Amino acid sequence: MQLLLRDPSLEASFSSPKVLHPKMERRVSPMATLLFIAALMAASYFIISEAADSKGSFQDNFDIMWSQEHFSTSPDGQIWYLSLDKETGCGFQTKQRYRFGWFSMKLKLVGGDSAGVVTAYYMCTENGAGPTRDELDIEFLGNRTGQPYLIQTNVYKNGTGGREMRHMLWFDPTEDFHSYSVLWNNHQIVFFVDSTPVRVFKNNGEANNFFPNEKPMYLFSSIWNADEWATRGGLEKTDWKKAPFVSSYKDFSVDGCQWEDPYPACVSTTTQNWWDQYSAWHLSDSQKMDYAWVQRNLVIYDYCKDYERYPTLPVECSLSPWD
Repeated sequence: MQLLLRDPSLEASFSSPKVLHPKMERRVSPMATLLFIAALMAASYFIISEAADSKGSFQDNFDIMWSQEHFSTSPDGQIWYLSLDKETGCGFQTKQRYRFGWFSMKLKLVGGDSAGVVTAYYMCTENGAGPTRDELDIEFLGNRTGQPYLIQTNVYKNGTGGREMRHMLWFDPTEDFHSYSVLWNNHQIVFFVDSTPVRVFKNNGEANNFFPNEKPMYLFSSIWNADEWATRGGLEKTDWKKAPFVSSYKDFSVDGCQWEDPYPACVSTTTQNWWDQYSAWHLSDSQKMDYAWVQRNLVIYDYCKDYERYPTLPVECSLSPWD
């Protein structure tokens, strides 16, 4: 396995089933080719170095959460596969917990007719949907052949979520590996797709009930059946004749503060960690260009614009991602 440590270009430039609100379940038309090209051009502003430093096998860094028989690797151990059939899915988690840092993985998602299938890639304070958990979610929602793949993100603090956003992707995530990453510090949480920021979740610097910044988290990934809600609000069911459904992983990358009880010194040291320095508290100018493009063209649902669901918007909706 390849464990990527520090990304110099980054440094320089700066789950359980969920019942969703009905407004989030509308059908989406594919983006035009011109927009796809524009996205690739936008991504070129910010390219992450892929120089790898091998730091051990999958077993050195992760534990299987359930269904060992649904987990496999490539002959060289560098690619990992999670499969889903009618009996069960599979999931893994890091052996270590972290509080703040940069977390990234390359995924290739289930191809073909994957309606009802969810590949989850997330950080959480515990193994389970506990009532007081903190969580940072990335969920890939399967589709019927020819329909766009959707990526859903969510943020939980002390068990309260309801902060969903959905985006289209500007590429087919089933054809090749792409990087999905999270930057987490005390000032912002940024979700990246191939180095492009697609979501920014800010902290206001005051005691609050929306920004998870106190509890260390494990990193998880899993594949499971969610056909009661995941594709067109549950209208499209999983076609088990297409099973097994397989998601592929490689190149886990982490540069973060590994938790040590009772309190690791690195959490409060901003001079030694690029992900906690001033440049990482805000988007860079090039990232703002990419982020603006994403906001104009790829956002399918934003809870901060759902006034039917939230007549009074949550307080964090007033925080500007540009600051």
